[in-house]
Amino acid sequence: MVDVVSSEAGIPRPDHPLHSSGSAKWFLPAFGVLVLVGVVYVGYALSQDLAEAKTVPWILLGIALLIALGFEFVNGFHDTANAVATVIYTRSMPAEFAVMWSGAFNFLGVLTSSGAVAFGILSLLPVELILQVGSSSGFAMVFALLVAAILWNLGTWFLGLPASSSHTMVGSIIGVGLANQFMAPAGSATSGVDWSQATNVGITLLVSPIIGFFAAAILLYAMKLLVRNPALYEAPKGNTPPPWWIRGLLIFTCTGVSFAHGSNDGQKGMGLIMLILIGVVPTAFALNRTPDINYLEAYKAASVNVETALGKYVKPGVTVTDAKDAKAAVQDAVRTRTWNDQTTAALQTYIHNTTAGLQPYATVDNVPTDLVSNARNDIYLIGEALKLIDKKKLLPMEAADLKAVTDYHKAVDNATKFIPIWVKVAVALALGLGTMVGWKRIVVTVGEKIGKSHLTYGQGAAAELVAMVTIGMADRLGLPVSTTHVLSSGVAGTMAANGSGLQWSTVRNLLLAWVLTLPCSITLAFVLFIVFRQVF
Repeated sequence: MVDVVSSEAGIPRPDHPLHSSGSAKWFLPAFGVLVLVGVVYVGYALSQDLAEAKTVPWILLGIALLIALGFEFVNGFHDTANAVATVIYTRSMPAEFAVMWSGAFNFLGVLTSSGAVAFGILSLLPVELILQVGSSSGFAMVFALLVAAILWNLGTWFLGLPASSSHTMVGSIIGVGLANQFMAPAGSATSGVDWSQATNVGITLLVSPIIGFFAAAILLYAMKLLVRNPALYEAPKGNTPPPWWIRGLLIFTCTGVSFAHGSNDGQKGMGLIMLILIGVVPTAFALNRTPDINYLEAYKAASVNVETALGKYVKPGVTVTDAKDAKAAVQDAVRTRTWNDQTTAALQTYIHNTTAGLQPYATVDNVPTDLVSNARNDIYLIGEALKLIDKKKLLPMEAADLKAVTDYHKAVDNATKFIPIWVKVAVALALGLGTMVGWKRIVVTVGEKIGKSHLTYGQGAAAELVAMVTIGMADRLGLPVSTTHVLSSGVAGTMAANGSGLQWSTVRNLLLAWVLTLPCSITLAFVLFIVFRQVF
């Protein structure tokens, strides 16, 4: 392995790959111009959206947004270092240029992301807190999540441990949910953690590194059988870059991992920023103002269809006419995740009443500001109840009626789950800038401290190709995965497959960070939520 310092004098070696520099001096100024343009655009777009708000608590909004973007900044220099480690240590790209290149493609990944991962992560939060995001408990939730995640990420970065921002965020969400349940009165609606969703996310986060280890090892074996060019399986010689085709492969995989990381990990910050905006300025962001002007009419039509479909399953003699009783019954179903005959009638009534309140308005812009926040909460709660039908299958329905439910569920998501372009740009800027700061600690761990021998070209390509495909597939499925764990386990897998040997002290530390991240972030968020509840 190469050393960061010489063994005798402790002076950085001039031929170390981290000291190589690129010749494209234009890249950093160009990215600076891009950042400046992005900041101006974000400021302008935010001011336009806030024009819809009745009042804006500027100090609270500014602090919350800065902390949220700070999380993505830390995520950038913590996680993205994994993407550039292989191209730096195989001398495929100069270190500084590789970091800037990765930052640019993280930026693009965020901008083109779907938002599915963002709302998949947020679905772990107690429904009660999402419905009350503008309250004191809602602000305590957001700040506890962000501060806990930033503290753990900074701590592991300082120790040079490639810990997972995804694990950290999931742990923080669970910690907040547990604290809210701990503090809630007995029987409080929807106060706990959605353990079924938490289990799905947890399995994805736990299994993906194992997939990374074995898939990278198998891919390296396959490459040795199919591509018999010895140069691919040799360590770099001096400062000489690899042959052009190997270099192109490694740059391609680095680019793919960077893009996939931005597309997947960047969405966590987007979801949290949307929670902040909905909580602080609900009149501007509670309902979606970004789609085509006719989407509210499409929502009304879908609601009529599902109301008719539900009517077929209301048992004779079961009626719920009072609006408060209907809402309470739906809340109880969501809290207990159970269904009974009264739930069906209550949901039908609740949908009817909610749609009737919006019936006089052709577009969201026409909806009175005093009605917007309550309308969003009603629609969101209906969406959570619909999950019990189309996801949990608690109410057996015929195919045509189930289609009416799924169509209406899409309309609900369209109204309440959205991400303005300027939010994507802000997160992309924070993630891209973070990529260019503080990356060396994690790069050294991945490049030098996992295996006992120097990373070869083939090992770097196999590890990054597996990471790129795994993260890309998870993004399509709306599932969060850890770039850190998938890539570092992939490097370990190639070292094992190559017979290079592993540095067990580093592997032990990686496993320790893997095991401790969830309980530590849960504990941090739990304590911080209780503390912040006393502050707000």
